Amino acid sequence: MNAEAMYNEVILDHYKYPQNFGKLENPNIVHRESNTLCGDVVEIQMKLNGENKISDAKFIGQGCAISQSSTDILLNNIKGKTIENIKNFDKDFILKLLGIEISPARLKCALLPLVALKTAVQKIKS
Repeated sequence: MNAEAMYNEVILDHYKYPQNFGKLENPNIVHRESNTLCGDVVEIQMKLNGENKISDAKFIGQGCAISQSSTDILLNNIKGKTIENIKNFDKDFILKLLGIEISPARLKCALLPLVALKTAVQKIKS
């Protein structure tokens, strides 16, 4: 199996069997974001501990395999991180997590959870 096929399998696995899909009980912060071009929707829910670290995160939503997998993979990587850590997340961080080349047409799908996360972090700081 070549590297691209392996990464495509990872994307499909996170899409079919997401580890972070569902609702949190009593989240500290909730933010919903959508991509009006294709209809992707993600709602990120997070719990923070007393040190402003993310103790748990879940999402609900619907959309293409890229947006939903990207959300699941991102949430795997934010648990235990501080709000300050998350400020440094960018497009390159998400693309590296996904491990596959994303076409310009699908880039907005892949970045949707990052937009949701960054907006949620802004709510925390407010």
